Amino acid sequence: MTHYQHPSAIVDEGAQIGEGSRVWHFVHVCAGARIGKGVSLGQNVFVGNRVTIGDRCKIQNNVSVYDNVTLEEGVFCGPSMVFTNVYNPRSLIERKDEYRDTLVKKGATLGANCTIVCGVSIGEFAFVGAGAVVNKDVPAYALMVGVPARQIGWMSEFGEQLELPLRGDGEAVCSHTQARYVLENGVLHKIERA
Repeated sequence: MTHYQHPSAIVDEGAQIGEGSRVWHFVHVCAGARIGKGVSLGQNVFVGNRVTIGDRCKIQNNVSVYDNVTLEEGVFCGPSMVFTNVYNPRSLIERKDEYRDTLVKKGATLGANCTIVCGVSIGEFAFVGAGAVVNKDVPAYALMVGVPARQIGWMSEFGEQLELPLRGDGEAVCSHTQARYVLENGVLHKIERA
């Protein structure tokens, strides 16, 4: 076995779990799930059939990753945060053919108890604050808070807020890594060193 699985966890036959991943207490991974290397699935996590989880993601306790959710490499899902996959659910109406895709791009953080309404894309290294409700696409590096979530700033890849205006142009340097970020026409880019 190339991954750790707690005896109380259920991993259905057919699920793919990468090397070095850890599946903790009371986790259920469905047969169609594709989970990368070095992933941590905390206590009481559920992973649906049509789910892809990239390498080095951390899914904290009590998170359900439902069908049609894709997490790229290095996504952090805080404790008890919520994904949905049907926009207008009704118990008496079958809507499994109406699932909407949700994409969380590389390095994004989804804070504790936040909710990601289905059908959105969360940009690379975006940061969704605890308790926020995201109901529209989130730009790369954006810091989002509130209900509904609104952008209040920009975050570095290290996870520190950058001193930049929300819109327009500007430059900032991450105080921890010295990486340089440039804001042009409201879009933030990390400048790679030569």
